[in-house]
Amino acid sequence: MSSRRRLQKAYKGAKTVSFDDSSKFIFFSDCHRGDNSFADDFANNRNIYFHALNHYYREGFQYCELGDGDELWENLHFESIFEAHKNVYQLLRQFHLEKRLHMVWGNHDMVYSDQNYVDKHLTHYFEPIEGKDKELFENLTYNEALLLKHAQTGQEIFCTHGHQADWWNYNFWRIGRFLVRILWKPLQVVGIADPTSPAKNYKELIRIEKRIKRWILENNLKITIAGHTHRPRFPEPGQIPFFNDGSCVHPRSITGIEIENGEICLIKWQIATKPDGTLQIVRILLEGPEKLKDYITD
Repeated sequence: MSSRRRLQKAYKGAKTVSFDDSSKFIFFSDCHRGDNSFADDFANNRNIYFHALNHYYREGFQYCELGDGDELWENLHFESIFEAHKNVYQLLRQFHLEKRLHMVWGNHDMVYSDQNYVDKHLTHYFEPIEGKDKELFENLTYNEALLLKHAQTGQEIFCTHGHQADWWNYNFWRIGRFLVRILWKPLQVVGIADPTSPAKNYKELIRIEKRIKRWILENNLKITIAGHTHRPRFPEPGQIPFFNDGSCVHPRSITGIEIENGEICLIKWQIATKPDGTLQIVRILLEGPEKLKDYITD
């Protein structure tokens, strides 16, 4: 199956989410939450991410995670990841209880495409203090894609992980998972990165982006938000509307895409120093905001 067909399949099977100009969305992807070991890339930015997540919860945003949220190539089970970042999942549970949580699977958490796996591992957790199981994500469903549809204009925003344009990581993810667990995870501890990752392979990154852009051109310039390559992208109106929210494993920062008041922007959260030498976590506007209606094509 070609990348075009894989993207089209994801579009046809996407979960539809209605929105209007009063809706608020935050898009993050590629958190790669691990077990807090030396190989856990997320651990370095955990406090930044948790602070940002709290902000979006308080401000009434809907949370959209576009794949690779959990690092299930390096780690055998979700349970070890949950124990390492329990506060994160408890806050995500609050989004879920208020129906503000939308989850997409990527290549590193493609096991979530199996609803039986999700039901077995994510619905409950054991609380040792109380000595019993407690609810976590009851009735949670992961999707291959989201389709945001404007209630008044009908404008569509297609949101997916983006590995559909990466034939190796879509078709042979089990082989990739095996190699990462056996070979690259131990080497990562000493600073050697996985060369099969598009985030580390610039030529492959460019090829993946070109395939997604080609699909956008063939589908009436539909706004598309993806992750996977870890490279933030924010086109101006009139350009091919391919957005990338970046990742949550940048050095000392995380990036994401916000939609609010009918506008879209690219943001970064990072640690900054105050004049008195104390540290704070700040939100930085990188690109935009641009009005979504300016991306509408005839």
